[in-house]
Amino acid sequence: MTAWLAFTKLADTNFTMPLAALLAVWLAAARAWRPALCWCLLFGFGIFLVAATKIAYVGWGIGIATIDFKGFSGHAMRAMSVAPAFLYVLLQDQGKRKATLGVLAGLLFGLMIGISRLALGVHSVSEVITGLLLGAVISLGFIWYCRGWTPIVFDRKLLIIGTIALFPILTLKPAPTEGWIERIAIYLSGNENLHRHPADPS
Repeated sequence: MTAWLAFTKLADTNFTMPLAALLAVWLAAARAWRPALCWCLLFGFGIFLVAATKIAYVGWGIGIATIDFKGFSGHAMRAMSVAPAFLYVLLQDQGKRKATLGVLAGLLFGLMIGISRLALGVHSVSEVITGLLLGAVISLGFIWYCRGWTPIVFDRKLLIIGTIALFPILTLKPAPTEGWIERIAIYLSGNENLHRHPADPS
């Protein structure tokens, strides 16, 4: 259980959100404006959907009881969207084979994060699977869009150094996203008798 707790932190909000922002900044610095915009729109849409489904459940009890769905797993979505996209950009100029292996490694990482959420009991199977599928749509959609462009030429060491610089964040407490969602749900619904999720630090 301790190992799963340590592993699942790699998809915490306070790590994956800066990593997603780092990818966008790197693309923009390389003057790959359209891929940067595509990434921001796709990832932002994913974050919006995760938050919207959780707010809908907390504020109004909207979910799918038959499959125990109360909202997309944010950890699963973020891991499955960020990791494949990040590794693809990092390896795209190393040949198709290496780029493909990088994407597959990213997808495997996302899957393992999903398993960690189940092992910790903070999400149902339906919430993890839908989170993984949403993340895969985002990352593979971004990769599909980028395949129409020539390899982006920019110093990849900056991307690696930036990523390493983010690792100390993993020692911090997770961002209190569930508390933020509860406050937003109360504000929008006017209902203080909330439908609470299991403890799910992000």
